[in-house]
Amino acid sequence: MRYCSKCLFPETKPDLFFNEEGVCSACEASGQKNNQIDWEQREKDFHTIIDKYRKEPNEIGYDCLIPVSGGKDSTYQAYFMKEVCGLNPLCVCFETTNLTEVGQKNIDNISKMGIDVIYFKKNYNAYRSMVVEGFKRVGDEMWPNHLGIFTIPIHIAVNFNIPLVIWGENPQQEYGGPIESVENKHLNRRWLEEFGGLLGNRIQDMVGVDGLTEKDLTPYFYPSDEDIDRVGVVGIFLGHYFFWDARKQLEIVKKHGFSVKEDGPVEGTYTNYENLDEKMHGLHDYLKYVKYGFGRATDHACIDVRNNRITREKGLELVKQYDGKYPHYGVNEFVAYSGMTKEEVDHILDSFTNPILFAQDEQGNFLRDGDGNLIRNFDFE
Repeated sequence: MRYCSKCLFPETKPDLFFNEEGVCSACEASGQKNNQIDWEQREKDFHTIIDKYRKEPNEIGYDCLIPVSGGKDSTYQAYFMKEVCGLNPLCVCFETTNLTEVGQKNIDNISKMGIDVIYFKKNYNAYRSMVVEGFKRVGDEMWPNHLGIFTIPIHIAVNFNIPLVIWGENPQQEYGGPIESVENKHLNRRWLEEFGGLLGNRIQDMVGVDGLTEKDLTPYFYPSDEDIDRVGVVGIFLGHYFFWDARKQLEIVKKHGFSVKEDGPVEGTYTNYENLDEKMHGLHDYLKYVKYGFGRATDHACIDVRNNRITREKGLELVKQYDGKYPHYGVNEFVAYSGMTKEEVDHILDSFTNPILFAQDEQGNFLRDGDGNLIRNFDFE
């Protein structure tokens, strides 16, 4: 098992590439951020774009739309566009699967920052059917959430006639991906289908699940090209134009009412400031771990290493301590939400567990330690 020589990403990460020196594409993109990009010019480019969409002082309407979850990134996007750029944004939140108390508090906080927020509460039954089917079919109980957070804001943009949509980081730039996705500054239907976490599944594939019809799934279909062209909707990544540093931005939004998890880190990692809105996120991150041999703690450690906050050696310690632990809290929440038994959930987890990465007995059963954690065939390196 090969790992990046600079960070801790393994070769099993989808869409990750290594150069001849064993450096991963995420670290190469980070090197571009630090050494090759003219951020002053990109800032000028950004202001040229938003000035095109900025309404006159006496003109009624919204200057831009910001998709939000209530997390640190979207709170920063809202703060930045209103307080730094002086725009009048409309924030749109697609309701997550199983909202936490701190998640609700952070969503409410955005409106307290003096910004209008549309909160989309979905058809519970249709969404729940897709949650269970996504878990069974592609090993992702958050599958419909990945879709809704990208489609609902665009529907609102079309219906409110708001052309400019402001997204946050470009995940491919921060976590590694094909060069065309790293350099892309726009988010559109093609980006969603290739890089939006749909795992090869499309909303059309959900028609018929528990009797679901296309009408039941209306919010999850991307708006037509004709509607998008009529309004001129364009989505841009804020992280393409400004150096994205989540920890620095966290300190800013905390001063504007953003709350972190005060009683310890989020399940599956060592930080307390990300994935705060969803009760079952530990299960989501664990599914990535059983498929690819790395989880959310690796993601966070790699970013901290690239931003020179910790050494690779310290990152390795954190990964060994936090990555890949069985998500008892997330699984229990999913059992209560889905109606499945824990035994059924564990069976599905095993069906997506990589037998090359994790040890099995002679009968093909995965081996676990006393805490229920999988035994690795390859140690973190």
